[in-house]
Amino acid sequence: MPFLQYKCTKCGKKFDELVRSYLDEVNCPDCKIKAERDYSGDIYSATGKPTKKCSGNCKTCGGCH
Repeated sequence: MPFLQYKCTKCGKKFDELVRSYLDEVNCPDCKIKAERDYSGDIYSATGKPTKKCSGNCKTCGGCH
């Protein structure tokens, strides 16, 4: 289960959320509306090490290596 970064489209709050899948819908803890993935932060591989190959967009990724 990964920690992913999100940003609220209404209030702009940035937060991390533990999700079962990158497809899970996540709501802002303040506004309670659907938040969008935020790809501006650091990206780490499944081993927890920083990676330069990962875009952070799991939909287009072949997996963490």
